Amino acid sequence: MTPPTTRPRRPGPVGRRWAVVGVVALLLVLLVASVAVGSRSIDPATVWDALTAPDPADDEHTTVRLLRIPRTALIVLVGSALGAAGTVMQAMTRNPLAEPGLLGVNAGAAAGVVTGGVVTGSLATAGLWVYVYAMVGAACAATAVYALGGALSKGSNPVRLVLAGVALAAVLSAYTSAVLVSFPEVFDWFRFWDTGSFQGPAADVLGPTAVLVGAGLLVSLALTRSLNALALGPELGRSLGVHPRRAWLGSGAAVVLLAGSATAAAGPIAFVGLVAPLVARAIVGPDYRRLLPLAVLLAVCVLLASDVVGRLLVLPSELEASIVCALLGAPFFISVVRRRRVPRL
Repeated sequence: MTPPTTRPRRPGPVGRRWAVVGVVALLLVLLVASVAVGSRSIDPATVWDALTAPDPADDEHTTVRLLRIPRTALIVLVGSALGAAGTVMQAMTRNPLAEPGLLGVNAGAAAGVVTGGVVTGSLATAGLWVYVYAMVGAACAATAVYALGGALSKGSNPVRLVLAGVALAAVLSAYTSAVLVSFPEVFDWFRFWDTGSFQGPAADVLGPTAVLVGAGLLVSLALTRSLNALALGPELGRSLGVHPRRAWLGSGAAVVLLAGSATAAAGPIAFVGLVAPLVARAIVGPDYRRLLPLAVLLAVCVLLASDVVGRLLVLPSELEASIVCALLGAPFFISVVRRRRVPRL
């Protein structure tokens, strides 16, 4: 006889409030740590002076204001995007183990970047155009997934979308590998972007990322009622007045904006969009009006912590945040699956 699935015990209303307060407090601590801690040691008093009374002639003040603060802001944006995109994907597919890569967004962004490198001849001097290549690739991949998955037909369902996304991601990954083998000069730059890192001039992509992530978050928040209905299934969703295909299209647009801009800005980063919604659902339950904001906060915390740890692990160098996320997220994911404590949608 198959043993019953163990459901996690969710905290009561008071416990939920304290859990949310704890997440907010952790976020504030990590924001301070992200600005104060780095591979280059800077005294806390100097960091405070750089924030309150900056001296343009001081190299340490310049490091804090022009490198660390934009980097922290970019991490907040990327973490918010990945957390929201993962939450929306799990609602779309009714699968608590879904993440943004299922729609082929990451593979499409990578294919767009290498294609842009081949067309222009180099990615090392492309600058902001790399961001454009990645966004175009992500949008084209998601559009193709919707077309192949029959999102506009009456018989469309989340399973077809997932299968189409997995198939297209495999094709795009093969295409990317073939291009990189054929054009070594593209590979030399692409391998750094593909590791998922926040090293470099974060201020260059901060503006476009903020606009796209902000738009994606607004769309996601506007869809929370539809997401609650989608999680119940197409039939029940229709009975609640929600059109499944329109909800899937809106959710897909939000995922493209969020995951596409995050991948374009920092490269592909795994597990953040998977772990944050899982933990948030265990705390506040399946209502996406509460689940989505908490998943965003948790994703930012995970990404900030990973980046801070990566700065300190291999001093004086740095370890990419995506690698730390994988090292921390993979064991958590395996433990959740093995204990059968995956919360149902």
